[in-house]
Amino acid sequence: VQLVESGGGLVQPGGSLRLSCAASGFTFSSYVMRWHRQAPGKERELVAGISNFGGSLNYADSVKGRFAIYRDNAKNTVYLQMNSLKPEDTAVYYCNAVGRAMYWGQGTQVTVSS
Repeated sequence: VQLVESGGGLVQPGGSLRLSCAASGFTFSSYVMRWHRQAPGKERELVAGISNFGGSLNYADSVKGRFAIYRDNAKNTVYLQMNSLKPEDTAVYYCNAVGRAMYWGQGTQVTVSS
């Protein structure tokens, strides 16, 4: 089983990034997918979640209206489109699969700074 995140990096405030999480080794469409983040010195927090076929979405209040989660079950990939980024969005972002088991990716760093 693997969850491999990509797309992180350094971006200026107000900029955009799209994170990707490519899954393998399990039946992707049977799992709820989530993005979490952890900033230095803080606990890991749920950012966004999407149901198996994308019919249900949820977001943390801090990212509503700026972030969008979506998935492509044909590609076994979940995405997080992040717009209007703020310095407080700086964190390591983790992909998470929830179903009969729970899986985590290794994380990708997002830094928002001028």
